[in-house]
Amino acid sequence: MAQSDFWSDQERAGQTIQTLKALKSQRTPVEQFERDLNDTIELLTILDPTDTVSLDQMERDLSALEGQYERLEIQRFLGQPVDRKDAIVAIHSGAGGTESCDWTQMLLRMYQRWGEQRGLGCQIIDLLPGEEAGVKNVTLIIRGSYAYGYLKAEEGVHRLVRISPFDANKRRHTSFASVDVVPEADEDAPIDIKESDLRIDVYRSSGKGGQSVNTTDSAVRITHLPSGIVVQCQDERSQLQNKAKALRVLKSRLADSERRKKEEAAARDYASKQKIEWGSQIRSYVLHPYNMVKDHRTDYETGNALAVLDGKLDPFMEAYLRWKTQQASR
Repeated sequence: MAQSDFWSDQERAGQTIQTLKALKSQRTPVEQFERDLNDTIELLTILDPTDTVSLDQMERDLSALEGQYERLEIQRFLGQPVDRKDAIVAIHSGAGGTESCDWTQMLLRMYQRWGEQRGLGCQIIDLLPGEEAGVKNVTLIIRGSYAYGYLKAEEGVHRLVRISPFDANKRRHTSFASVDVVPEADEDAPIDIKESDLRIDVYRSSGKGGQSVNTTDSAVRITHLPSGIVVQCQDERSQLQNKAKALRVLKSRLADSERRKKEEAAARDYASKQKIEWGSQIRSYVLHPYNMVKDHRTDYETGNALAVLDGKLDPFMEAYLRWKTQQASR
């Protein structure tokens, strides 16, 4: 960064700065923990066992050290190169009509709130509203340090049990929505996409409107014929911008598909190493007759369902990372 021509290539400079931030985010907590640990050890050597005030302070310091250690342990679990990347999150409503569409919108808000609480950027690039309420499907990009590393815990089917606000008889309903999470690919990722393998459709955006948004065919849908992967983008005003962003998402999905194939090939000899497959129910959110959210992979659960739906997902994500590490070591 000290080189005179550092800013001559804006894109390269931006990538270097992001790399620096990622490295500092790993190193700084370790250095802080080491300093605090050494300070605590020194205080222990001079601590007066009869001084209750000092003992209480030491107890608080040890508790803070324990919390720091647990956070460092979680950071160790995020050791894969893809864990640092931004995350592309796609949420699709299941069978159930308006109920499932409303559940999809609740999940969208949950991930947006989680991102806000961690200081991450959230951008919706495609959204299809439900016919009466809610959202049929939505794709958003969550940007920030280790976004994918944490959000990979959310991939799978999410189940909601509640008294339906759309049922005049106030009956209990069960709704499903699936969540797909892939890391955003780098610009220079070695993924070759042939124009002949693409079918590109343009249509009018279904968003809230704005200058030249709902009056021109600015939205873009790209189908990758060999894999059957379909991506859409409609958040930009320009068709060219939407196409470029959709191609970036397609590239990310293809890169993730290749990565998973390699993981599966490397794990064939280990029957205990499980993968989260599309369609597996990973978590239940029960709002009636009691409040509970339970992850069926890790068995972690909490009775504060409303806090979870407001973005308090870290305990579930951390429990998943521990569980996944244990599965991989068997």
